[in-house]
Amino acid sequence: MPERSPSSDDINAHGDSGPGGELGRRALNRALLERQLLLRLRKLSAAEAIEHLVGMQAQVPNSPYVGLWTRLDGFRPDELARLIEDRGAVRTVLMRSTIHLVSARDCLALRPVVQPVLDRDLYRSTFGRGITGMDNGALVAAARALLEERPRTNAELGRLLQEEWPDRDASSMAYAIRNLVALVQVPPRGIWGKSGQATLTTAEAWLGRPVEPDPSPDEMVMRYLAAFGPATVRDVQTWSGLTRLGEVIGRLRPRLRTFRDEHGNELLDLPDAPLPDPDTPAPPRFLPEFDNVLLSHADRTRIISDENRKVLAKDRLMRAVLVDGFVCGTWNITRRRAAATLLIEPFEALLERDRDALAEEGERLVRFVGEGAETFEVRFAEP
Repeated sequence: MPERSPSSDDINAHGDSGPGGELGRRALNRALLERQLLLRLRKLSAAEAIEHLVGMQAQVPNSPYVGLWTRLDGFRPDELARLIEDRGAVRTVLMRSTIHLVSARDCLALRPVVQPVLDRDLYRSTFGRGITGMDNGALVAAARALLEERPRTNAELGRLLQEEWPDRDASSMAYAIRNLVALVQVPPRGIWGKSGQATLTTAEAWLGRPVEPDPSPDEMVMRYLAAFGPATVRDVQTWSGLTRLGEVIGRLRPRLRTFRDEHGNELLDLPDAPLPDPDTPAPPRFLPEFDNVLLSHADRTRIISDENRKVLAKDRLMRAVLVDGFVCGTWNITRRRAAATLLIEPFEALLERDRDALAEEGERLVRFVGEGAETFEVRFAEP
């Protein structure tokens, strides 16, 4: 799996090989924001950004659109919509057994690498118990034939499989196929301004080529560090869902630079990855539902305090507001008739300059999400 990233003109290199020193919380924050394309709007295509980020969380169909809007200069929804419709990007189950939007080639390259995660998820679930004793080869073959005949919903797939195995639970069989076979959700699911049930076919049928036959986690780990580092081994495992990565890290060490965090934990990094000055200004940002920047480290204090993490969890969709690079609140947009309203809910009182900057960025957001409305409003809730 080749390593990919935006050009060196877009992501400036910094640092040299060999062990480094200690990196504090703000240094890690600015490194993460830079690599997550959040320190400044970038002139990248949607395809380049998605590949650099190693995919984007996509349980909520429109969240990648907001995630790209907050990162890219001049991003328009139709760019990503075309990419999905033209099969250059797909929605599929990958890291941590969750739905991600990835490029077509990343779908085929990453899926076999994370297959152990999907196997573990299946057999630890009630659905896994529902297929105990079944011939998985026969189940997979039957499901492939059905899904390659035409895309089908999970419910339809389960019903059809139950015709072959009437004594088995339909939902368990459909969920098993989700984890045992590389599937993609086909449009109109995931298309801006459209809706539809999650309808599935195999990645091979949709993309016209097979998954990677000789998967290795090595380059996936390197790409994680490019997008999320510097990071500990536990961080890599948290992001991917993979375990026992010691052997992988051992192979990679000659290609890595190391640091320590404030607690003495070893941080792994690429030798030429950017490390901005900790005092680099960070503009306000609105992160979409379940953005990976919030979910991809075991220790997330580089972007959210432990206290605020508990508060953010009360918003079941985890829509986060960043001020000075750290999560300081949540947001939500409501649409009523011809009016679109953004409500910002800070966790604590904001400085006037931060409130003004958020209001300005918030107006951009509400006009993006609420396109077509006649009036737009940005409101603040009292903390």
